[in-house]
Amino acid sequence: MKITVRRIALSLYVDLTGGFPRRSERMQVTQFRNLFQPLRIRNKEFKNRIFSTGHMAVMLDEGKPTQRLAAYHGAKAAGGAALTIIEAARVHPTGNSGRPAIQAYDPACVPGYKKLADACQPHGCLVFAQLTHPGREMALAPDGSRPVAYAPSAVPNERFHVMPRALPTELICEIIDGFEQSAAHLRQAGLDGVELVASHGYLLGQFLNPNVNLRSDGYGGSFEGRLRFLKEAIEATRRGAGDDMIIGLRLSGDEKDYAGLGLDGVLEICSALDGVSGLDYFNITAGTSAGLAGSTHIVPSMAYELGYTAPISASIKTRVSKPVFVAGRINQPQIAEKILEMGQADMCGMTRALISDPEMPLKAGCGDLEDIRACVACNQACIGHMLQACPISCIQRPETGRELQYANLSKAPSRKRILVAGGGPAGLKAASIAARRGHDVTLFEAANQIGGQFNIAKQIPGKEEFYETLRYFSKEIELSGVTLKLNQRVAAETLAEFDEVILATGVVPRRPNIPGIDHPKVLGYLDVISGAPVGPRVAVIGAGGIGFDISEYLIHSGPSASQDIETFMKEWGIDMSFQARGGVEGMVPQISPAAREVFLLQRKSKKLGAGLGKTTGWIHRTNLAKRGVQMMAGVTYEKIDDAGLHITQAGTAHLLQVDSIVLCAGQEPERGLAADLPQAHLIGGADVAAELDARRAIDQGTRLALTL
Repeated sequence: MKITVRRIALSLYVDLTGGFPRRSERMQVTQFRNLFQPLRIRNKEFKNRIFSTGHMAVMLDEGKPTQRLAAYHGAKAAGGAALTIIEAARVHPTGNSGRPAIQAYDPACVPGYKKLADACQPHGCLVFAQLTHPGREMALAPDGSRPVAYAPSAVPNERFHVMPRALPTELICEIIDGFEQSAAHLRQAGLDGVELVASHGYLLGQFLNPNVNLRSDGYGGSFEGRLRFLKEAIEATRRGAGDDMIIGLRLSGDEKDYAGLGLDGVLEICSALDGVSGLDYFNITAGTSAGLAGSTHIVPSMAYELGYTAPISASIKTRVSKPVFVAGRINQPQIAEKILEMGQADMCGMTRALISDPEMPLKAGCGDLEDIRACVACNQACIGHMLQACPISCIQRPETGRELQYANLSKAPSRKRILVAGGGPAGLKAASIAARRGHDVTLFEAANQIGGQFNIAKQIPGKEEFYETLRYFSKEIELSGVTLKLNQRVAAETLAEFDEVILATGVVPRRPNIPGIDHPKVLGYLDVISGAPVGPRVAVIGAGGIGFDISEYLIHSGPSASQDIETFMKEWGIDMSFQARGGVEGMVPQISPAAREVFLLQRKSKKLGAGLGKTTGWIHRTNLAKRGVQMMAGVTYEKIDDAGLHITQAGTAHLLQVDSIVLCAGQEPERGLAADLPQAHLIGGADVAAELDARRAIDQGTRLALTL
């Protein structure tokens, strides 16, 4: 089996405990001696060392927090987190970027912030709010417009293609006043703390960066000059917050960009700020939104090593006396414990881990490690939703972000016997939710294992952590009391024994009508995944998600780059020793040769991969392109014969002399049982096969189970 989060977590567990517990034994909190130790800052106590970092949830109403946002953070509080930090709010109207954000400078935000305090504090969870100004980090608004951007100097932004205006001194003073006013509103709402955001290339960080701050007045030039704006913002925030509220600073310990701040510069900044009495802690992350290289670190994918920012926070801890928080791919309590044990940080940000499983702290505290739903860093429903201006959620847990709708499972009015046919994502979720509501549920799966399409996905390079998803689903089925029957197809006569039938039978591959489709060269994608021999030259028919996945599978040999940090860094041209500026300047990607020559084809004339996810689609296209995959759109398939695949593109005939042709030409619903029971509920691929993904399937299964 490939390396997974589970295996990494278990290896760390061995490090910490000296071995594995017997299943009959319950691990006690003492196994997490550091993770569940309280921490005191100012006059407030953190009950443990787990917190949720500030992140956009897309649950606002005209710049004000909503009850939905309060319920979302309240779930983390109820699940045992010691601290939740509310997303970055604007301190001045010039900071209103193209994306909706809380306008903390407006007193109208106070009632919304009060809802957040009321939702979290009764659970012993502290509530902080972030304050910031994006500066030159101005994204386009949904209507395509872009507000005027201001920065220390007129230095363009690479990623957003923005040329800002240099801030005049009077506007600097207004923004600093905005920090004071905004902090006062947070205090009025009853929040526990404020975090200033100087990370990821935002305005406070722009003033610190000598490549962006080219001023010659009192807010630039020397190191002290560049530090002045941040110091004055801290002082203003303290005036607004009063003496009781905690004030922290979020910093990128390394922006990992050729024009960004490196660790040496950040160490100097932290040393200078350590003596500022109004500041209480440092919260360390990595990356910057200013450039493409640095932006990958803002929400790191599964390719990045677990807890990879901890060495950065460890370096900062050696230079400061104030507590140091850290975040970055800390997805399991074992990882957090190790970081704390090694003295690399004082608090661990576990945001996506809490999105995936808000109850993770409570489960860890009780020793129920196998019951934790681990984040696999797919970024599909959290960051993917956010980038589409939709409320964030989780593909594994649709209840996240929808707490007001169905997070608290109510008991069913009457107990029913429910049959679920199909153990893919939709069927698994429907079965477990229905059982948890009190129904007697039997799940039939024709294969010898659960998983459905996940069993394909987990074998694709870059998607290995779906092994962990299946591990959790198996545990969820066990705990919910579902009767699982593997290697069993549902017979028509069986259906009459049940009160409700859910057909989650999935999909069958579509077989296009092409002359010669039965030629021995032709394989289905399931054949390929099952190990059927594939020749050195391959045509893949169909460039949807499965076509891209199969192409990725075909071109790889040896260890997957997503599971080997060194290989991954070489392929993306990153210097792991960071001798190169920003870790990337002057580096040339070292691409391992493709295992096969692949042609990826589609009938549609639009760009291949246009329907892939926003967060990962560009990665898939880039990976295929740099390994020589030829992507062809607007193709007509003429015939298949011994010579290969005959096509027409833009009126020109072509012969692709390939050894194998793999069909990824879409899918059709598998509804054979529906004819015997027309009143059955159809979910997942059995309902709609087009553009099927796990997020939709799991969500649909959840919604149905809540109605039965």
